[in-house]
Amino acid sequence: MKSSEPGLGRDDKMASERTPLITTVTVGPVRRRYPHQTVRRFCSIALGSSLIALFITFLASVVFAPSHRTHSGWPGHGKYLSFDELKEILLDTPSSDKAAEWSKYYTAGPHLAGKNLSQAEWTRDRWNEWGIKSDIVAYETYINYPVDHRLALLEKPKSDSSNAGAWRVAFEATLEEDVLDEDPTTQLEESIPTFHGYSASGNVTGSFVYVNYGTYWDFEDLIKANVSLEGKIAVARYGGIFRGLKVKRAQELGMIGVVLFTDPGDDGKITAENGYDTYPNGPARHPSSVQRGSVQFLSIAPGDPTTPGYPSKPGVPRAAVNGSIPSIPSLPISYAEALPILKALNGIGPRAKDFGEYWTTNTGLGYKGVQYNVGPSPDNVVLNLYNKQEYTITPQWDVIGIINGTIPDEVIVVGNHRDAWIAGGAGDPNSGSAVINEAIRSFGRALEKGWKPLRTIVFASWDGEEYGLIGSTEWVEEYLPWVSATNVAYINVDVGVRSPVFEAYAAPLLHKLLYEVTALVQSPNQTIKGQTVRDLWDGHIGTMGSGSDFTAFQDFAGVPSLDMNFGGGSEDSPVYHYHSNYDSFHWMSEFGDPGFVYHRTMAQVLGLAIAKLAETPLIPLNATDYAVALKGYVDKVEARLESFQTEHSTEKDMFEFRARATSSDVKGDRDNFRQILNHLYYIVGEFKKVAVELDAKSEELAEKANEHIPWWKWINKIKLYHEIRATNTKYKKLERTFLYHMGLDGRPWFKHVVFAPGVWTGYAGAVFPGLVESIDINDYSNAIKWVWIINDRIAAAIETIR
Repeated sequence: MKSSEPGLGRDDKMASERTPLITTVTVGPVRRRYPHQTVRRFCSIALGSSLIALFITFLASVVFAPSHRTHSGWPGHGKYLSFDELKEILLDTPSSDKAAEWSKYYTAGPHLAGKNLSQAEWTRDRWNEWGIKSDIVAYETYINYPVDHRLALLEKPKSDSSNAGAWRVAFEATLEEDVLDEDPTTQLEESIPTFHGYSASGNVTGSFVYVNYGTYWDFEDLIKANVSLEGKIAVARYGGIFRGLKVKRAQELGMIGVVLFTDPGDDGKITAENGYDTYPNGPARHPSSVQRGSVQFLSIAPGDPTTPGYPSKPGVPRAAVNGSIPSIPSLPISYAEALPILKALNGIGPRAKDFGEYWTTNTGLGYKGVQYNVGPSPDNVVLNLYNKQEYTITPQWDVIGIINGTIPDEVIVVGNHRDAWIAGGAGDPNSGSAVINEAIRSFGRALEKGWKPLRTIVFASWDGEEYGLIGSTEWVEEYLPWVSATNVAYINVDVGVRSPVFEAYAAPLLHKLLYEVTALVQSPNQTIKGQTVRDLWDGHIGTMGSGSDFTAFQDFAGVPSLDMNFGGGSEDSPVYHYHSNYDSFHWMSEFGDPGFVYHRTMAQVLGLAIAKLAETPLIPLNATDYAVALKGYVDKVEARLESFQTEHSTEKDMFEFRARATSSDVKGDRDNFRQILNHLYYIVGEFKKVAVELDAKSEELAEKANEHIPWWKWINKIKLYHEIRATNTKYKKLERTFLYHMGLDGRPWFKHVVFAPGVWTGYAGAVFPGLVESIDINDYSNAIKWVWIINDRIAAAIETIR
């Protein structure tokens, strides 16, 4: 290489063994990859720090939580009382004196549905005072109010049959209850007339027929005996089935009106005939007592009849009411004013005894000269029934109170209705109102001590229950998506107290809970020291039917429900004046619950039931009880095939049998149906296997939840939390799986395939209603359809809890 070659000079040196392997080379400035690299780096550090802090917080709440907390350190649950501390508050706070105070307020004046805003506001204000955030939810509902009425027995000589002016009034009913000096409620100027909710207006005159209880088979007996019904007025006694269904069947058979009375024979031993003084001097029924009530066709659909399946809000479309409420007028009367009408039938037509024991059961007016002839009355002896009602769309007001819990998607709802047919209502519903107030006041005390429930609790004071469960039904219809997603259970207290006898109706999932909480509460009856409500209760839990505010929850939304009270009958219980002016504060103080001691006890039972559901880490439901019940229900279906049984162990069984529809036409193969019915036994057996597994898993997790888990086993604690959540979700969803989206035949509002009110009983519950109703009318093809529907729903339940 020559020195003159480009790139070489005197400073250039050849590399040697002394040349460094790494030298410093000057380069240009490094180009930034991002225009805001410093900000980006800061955000990355901040985000990472936040995640670390969040993780530490989570560990602090889950892992290092004190082991003595009620909820075993449930994430996000900061305030607590032990369950024993909460239990003590719920047992010690309820007061008989306070219950009497609330009862006296609610029964001080009329509070018909849609006419009790001041009571709604008072209730809201009291709940807020006790620390439960509460507000009013309004609905625009279609109901009626009484304007005028008349019931008269008219006669004229047969010789003047063509002379319209020859009619004379043989008897005119006052349609009023007596004013009693001893009972201030009966003396109120603003008393509510005797009438029927949802009764049709009308002025009808015609011969009349005594139709016994007005059950489906009572009318069938009359038809078979060739007793003329069309164009006549039915005279029926209350009892056995829902009053509206008596009117419904009479209407279907062409009758033009219905008169309903209470026969004292249904009061058992405590009657004037047996020497007991009548109220207010004694425990027997006052002769002028009248049962008001709704005649809506409750077993077809409850709620506002113009908005079936959706809430009654302003501006919503309104459906026709045909098929939901009567088109013929009806009136309730006392047995004192039924006497002249029944005696007018003496010697005319068949006698009740000619139709057998079903017609002579509990007939209690024979000593008054009633022979219980059927009639019909001759053309010259008629009834004039006049009924004028004002139908209107008017607001009704639910009061809703909330205690927010740690888990937002697990909610307990507790309700009682506030409206009544009369100024009083000390039993129905305001014993329940007093009870729920005392329970709420007790939970308010717990809140003052820093308690917060694990699950959210919603309290409700419903309006419009008496007309047709309106307030609760419209609320469930409005909030159905939320109810379906969150509602674990519904507890209902309607008539909280009217006797010392505890009774309950519940979905099988809640049976175990009932037995547990009643065993925790001392009975006011301490003839044996220390005995509990459970000790004195016979332990029978009835099937859910209808007639109170649990209906929309259980039968429409698929929420396991419970209805409980001290209202069971006993041989010596004073007669309860249902829906009468005599259901008053005075009656309750003197006969129903002197000292209001059972009001206090009922509040204690209610409070503990709520606490168990809201506080225990594992929801206290039991799937095995459901499986056992389902097996029993299939047995009942099979027994129902023997549809002409004549022996009945109880009056309730008798009325259920007498309320079955019938048909002479046979559809499908009965023997084929018997074989296919066996599929239900198989699927119920499969359901029981997974139910037992679920309950065993729940018990295992409950034990673990009560154990102290060391902080270094934080992974185990997180795993336990998720297992508990998964198990609780299975319990929450279980009842929903028994809903069939198409609903029952002829009454699609009712979605539950296991429970519904009997189509011709109304109050009493039916099991597998779609199936048994098909059997009753000999439609075995339809019965087979329902076997497969039920099979599919039980299969869905299996998959849900597996």
